[in-house]
Amino acid sequence: MTEPDGKPKSLARRRHAARLAAVQALYQIEQTGAETDAESVILEFAEHRGGAVLAETMGDAAADLDQAHFADLVRGSSRRQVDIDKWLGQALVKGWPLTRLDAVLRAILRCGTYELWARGDVPAKVVISEYVDLADAFFGGDEVGMVNAVLDRIGRRLRQGDLAPLDPDPHDRNGTTG
Repeated sequence: MTEPDGKPKSLARRRHAARLAAVQALYQIEQTGAETDAESVILEFAEHRGGAVLAETMGDAAADLDQAHFADLVRGSSRRQVDIDKWLGQALVKGWPLTRLDAVLRAILRCGTYELWARGDVPAKVVISEYVDLADAFFGGDEVGMVNAVLDRIGRRLRQGDLAPLDPDPHDRNGTTG
């Protein structure tokens, strides 16, 4: 695929489309439950839905998504969901369990956390920025700041060489001074 100027579509655009598709696939997996697994959703998106579904939100960019990146995000987020949900639970504000969040928001956070954890080839700041952009496309409200804060906190723990470590929090998770 090429851009309107005849140049090949950039890897960044193709990966952005892959991230959007992965969030939609994770949402579909959660909504359909045990009847759907990651492999069947990856296959469905590749054969039937990917371009058509994404074209509604991304236009031509969807026609050339990075299939390998998409498959890795869906497969990895699904396989490592227990660990990912544990990290997310630790990064969320006390009193806001992951189950309380909107399903699309959970998919964004799970996918972003997986990419921070497993895709060291993508700079942490790029990962965080991409998922903040996706949150803004879906929500546009306080959710965007929450995605930024949660992924930043997780990124600082998982990518200590990529992002500066968090300063010690003067308040512990119970809200008392430490």
